[in-house]
Amino acid sequence: MSTQEPVKKGGLRGFFRRLATSQAELEAAELREDLENHGATPIAACGQRQRFCVAGTLRTVTLRPRGGAPALEAELYDGSDVIDLVWLGRRKIVGIEPGRVVRAEGLVSLQDGRKVMFNPRYELRPTG
Repeated sequence: MSTQEPVKKGGLRGFFRRLATSQAELEAAELREDLENHGATPIAACGQRQRFCVAGTLRTVTLRPRGGAPALEAELYDGSDVIDLVWLGRRKIVGIEPGRVVRAEGLVSLQDGRKVMFNPRYELRPTG
């Protein structure tokens, strides 16, 4: 009588797929899976002039003056696309830093071919 252990989901095929996939692709897939947990829309699916809730990881945070006033800009990546979050009149926001997981809500617009959300409502999410 032989007993067999149950085969794990993905099995050998999943193992080889993970080996052939780059680290960046694996991270992107993981971020896309997390969207549902945050109740967010994939950035790639966001159209301009509409309100959306997005979530992802901040890649960069920079201070750039806009019209003579300070503006804090952060690039948010969710595995599908990127969006620039811009807080006008702000030099720094505690917790807004590269690597941080953020959920943001606001009106999406297009500026210089990039998706932008000005003064979004945001929520800092726990990492990992």
